[in-house]
Amino acid sequence: MSYQETLQNFGNAKFLPEGWYWLIKSSEVKTGTAKPAKLADKDFVVYRGADNTIRIMDAHCPHMGAHLCDGFVEGNDIRCPFHYWKFNDTGDCIEIPAQKEIKNIQQLKTYPQREKYGLIWVWAGDPDKIEEVPVIPELVGKELDYSLGSRFIKNCHPNVVMINAIDAQHFKSVHNLVVDLDMKPTVLTPRCIQLSNTTPLPHKNIFLKWASKFYKNALTYEMTYWWGHVGSVMVGPDFLHFYIIFALRPTADGVTEGQTILVTEKRKYGWLLNPIILFLTKLVGNYFAKGDTIIFSRIKFNFKTPLKADKSIIHFIEHYEGQAEAGSWSNT
Repeated sequence: MSYQETLQNFGNAKFLPEGWYWLIKSSEVKTGTAKPAKLADKDFVVYRGADNTIRIMDAHCPHMGAHLCDGFVEGNDIRCPFHYWKFNDTGDCIEIPAQKEIKNIQQLKTYPQREKYGLIWVWAGDPDKIEEVPVIPELVGKELDYSLGSRFIKNCHPNVVMINAIDAQHFKSVHNLVVDLDMKPTVLTPRCIQLSNTTPLPHKNIFLKWASKFYKNALTYEMTYWWGHVGSVMVGPDFLHFYIIFALRPTADGVTEGQTILVTEKRKYGWLLNPIILFLTKLVGNYFAKGDTIIFSRIKFNFKTPLKADKSIIHFIEHYEGQAEAGSWSNT
């Protein structure tokens, strides 16, 4: 039996761990408007009420299935475009123009939401077990500046995209990284694992010897995963770390839709410095993404023969396999 055959959840499009998933940019949903959104094979309507608060609920009217994004936002409620049934923000039908009594009407399911980093997120899972939208561990408790980077599509499961950031062989062969990454795993929660490089810069030449002065110990490279589909990278010299969040979601056909988020802490004179830092962060992200697009356009992931160099990937996979115990989301 190959290693791949022992896996139950990793790369499995039918398994969706509980967690936050990004749906749409906040700027796309203006006050008084509704937009369609999708996660795997689940359709949502996302609308912003008169109070400027986002609501997320099942997309289709229980009467005949019209998509509510084509309807009308009235105050904090939404009205179906087909027969004008009106639903409040808890999914209850409160008005049917064609009849006075409203009873035995199937209600719409609503979902917890958050707005963070300029995105609208939906909590897929038990509403009594809601966690925080990810914040890079080093930046917890700090005020942040951010900008949205690239939105992308990869022809594979989100898990496969995520392992790219801890693939030591890939960094060596494709990106010619001078350091042999040795990523130490730390399980932060049942849903979150962090892998941190422990290898210092080698003194192969004058430049590397000079560059090593900017690192107290190992070359700073840290990857933190939440639920296997949101990941943050911390990279850079000790005096200036760069932070990138990769928010991924699966489609019904097993493809990945992703959004990069560039993050830095607020600073004095940040109005001047932070746009530059975020731009440099974008360049760092673009460098690591270069050359991978073609690979992900045709990959058929099948991890049969793990090597010693794949131990970081193994740590990530084993942690992800355990997510089934923490809970998975039912589309019903």
